[in-house]
Amino acid sequence: MKIRHYIGIMLLFIVAFQSCKKDETRAILASGEDIKPATLSLDKTNVTLSKDNAEDTVLHLNMIQPDFGFQAAVTNVLQFGLKGDNFKTVKEVVIPSGRSTVGFTGYELNSYLLALGVSTGTTSEFDVRIKSSINAKITVVYSALAGLKAIPFASTSYLYAIGAYEDWVEANAESLISPTSNGIYTGIINFPEEKLTFKLTPERNWSNSYGETEPGKIVYNGGQDIKAPRAGNLELEVNTTANTISYKDHSWGIIGSATPKGWDADTDMKFDNANQVWKLTVSLTAGEIKFRKNHDWGTNFGGANGSLIAGGANIAVANAGTYDIVVDFNANTYTLTKK
Repeated sequence: MKIRHYIGIMLLFIVAFQSCKKDETRAILASGEDIKPATLSLDKTNVTLSKDNAEDTVLHLNMIQPDFGFQAAVTNVLQFGLKGDNFKTVKEVVIPSGRSTVGFTGYELNSYLLALGVSTGTTSEFDVRIKSSINAKITVVYSALAGLKAIPFASTSYLYAIGAYEDWVEANAESLISPTSNGIYTGIINFPEEKLTFKLTPERNWSNSYGETEPGKIVYNGGQDIKAPRAGNLELEVNTTANTISYKDHSWGIIGSATPKGWDADTDMKFDNANQVWKLTVSLTAGEIKFRKNHDWGTNFGGANGSLIAGGANIAVANAGTYDIVVDFNANTYTLTKK
């Protein structure tokens, strides 16, 4: 009798314990139907963008935070997509933690929309929503769609690479250019040894920036310092729609009897991203020079009288001295200016 009584007490304890565990689980994690996605509203549904309002705040979003049923750090990402495209092509913008209201300037909104490949000067329609997530184990939730009509304008946009190569001085950061503001930016940067880290910013300040989550992948207002894969002149391509960054060798140098290294090796030039020209200040002797790409004779230029010719004749340097050299491979011109 005592044994039966004891067993009964133990069974009651186990059932009570399991019941408590279930109650505790429900308190920690809401069921799928109890999760509430973010609520999104835009203060405008129709926007005409132009250079005149590019620096003004042209659109505000207001958001009610999602509720996953428990306290956790939520990442909210604003997604722009083409209307009816089901976000097959998407431009994502991370909403700063804790913010429920965000404003966008004309330049910002224009670049986001052009990243989707739409035409300028005509009205396009977009779907906008908020993607909310906690971690990979918990399902992502999306807000209801908000509609937006907008007329983007043609513009050139920039990113700036603030980094160790220029001693982290904002004003000295090289620029990466997107000629049509389609989200793809390119530029060439010379990275010295041991100075490979940098971040990308929409302006030459730290208000907003892109960091790196893993090699080749970037994130807006997050991540670590981006690290170039090697020293030297590298051409960067940044895609802010796909959030990727890639690199390839891209250097030009001078070689020849007039140069410090003769015909044995190149003296590298530096690319001026803002003006899209290559520059070098160097001591030359009387002799000859040519321009070579990537330290190889596969692509080289000679010429005369300021005009470049692919594979052309050696360029004469009549007098020794210190020269400022400027080369424009788009216009196929060069200048040698004796200081």
